[in-house]
Amino acid sequence: MKEIKLYNWTSELAYAVGLITTDGSLSKDGRHIDFTSADLQLLKTFIKCLSLKTKIMKKYSGHTPKKKCHHLQFSNIVLYNWLISIGLMPNKTYHLREIAIPREYFRDFLRGNLDGDGSIFTYIDRYMVYKDKRYTYHRLYTVFNSASFNHLKWIQLILEEILNIKGSLKSWVRKNSKTPIWKLKFAKKDSLKLLSWIYHKPDLPCLNRKRKIAERFLKNLQKNQ
Repeated sequence: MKEIKLYNWTSELAYAVGLITTDGSLSKDGRHIDFTSADLQLLKTFIKCLSLKTKIMKKYSGHTPKKKCHHLQFSNIVLYNWLISIGLMPNKTYHLREIAIPREYFRDFLRGNLDGDGSIFTYIDRYMVYKDKRYTYHRLYTVFNSASFNHLKWIQLILEEILNIKGSLKSWVRKNSKTPIWKLKFAKKDSLKLLSWIYHKPDLPCLNRKRKIAERFLKNLQKNQ
C-alpha cells in the first residue's frame, strides 16, 4: 500500500512509530491504537510525541502476569490508516517487514525501536584477568529483538548501508515455546558507532535509563579521541 500523505515526518513522529512497531499494536476494529510498557516514562514520552490527551492505565503483562505494566489506548482513524500505509498492521508480531521511514528520520525510528523492544547492556569481562589486570574488558552490546526475521533483516541492511555496520542476526527460543525470537546484536565497536548516531543531540525523545548507559561509553570514547 502506498503511504498516505497525511503527516509531516518529524523526529518525534518517527520515534513514536518506532515505539508502536515494537510495543504498540493496531486493533482489528480499524481505529484503535494501543501502547504498553513497563516504563512509565516511555508512555509519557509517547504521549508527548503524538500530542495525546489519553490517560495512562495500569495492566498486567501477558508474558509476566505478576508484573504490572502501563497501558494506553486511543482512537484515531486517520493515524491508524496512515500507520497501515507505511507498513504496520494488526497482528504484526510475525509479519512485520520494512516500514516506510524516510532516511533522515531512520535513526529516530530506530531509537524508538531500541527503547521499545531492544536493550543496551554492559558488563566487565574478567575472564583473562588471571594473566594480568590489563585483561579486564568493559563489554558493550546493543540488541534489537523481534519475532519477525524480515523486519530485523531490513534494519540490518539499512544500518549496513548508512553506518557500514552489520552485527549478528540469530534466533533463540523462549522456554515452553517453539516460536523463534530473532536478535540483531552489535558488539562494542559497532555499538559505539550506532549509539553516537542515534543519540545525535541532547534534546531527543528517548528512554533516559538506556541513554545513560550509552553515554557512559560515549563520553569515554570522546575523551580518547
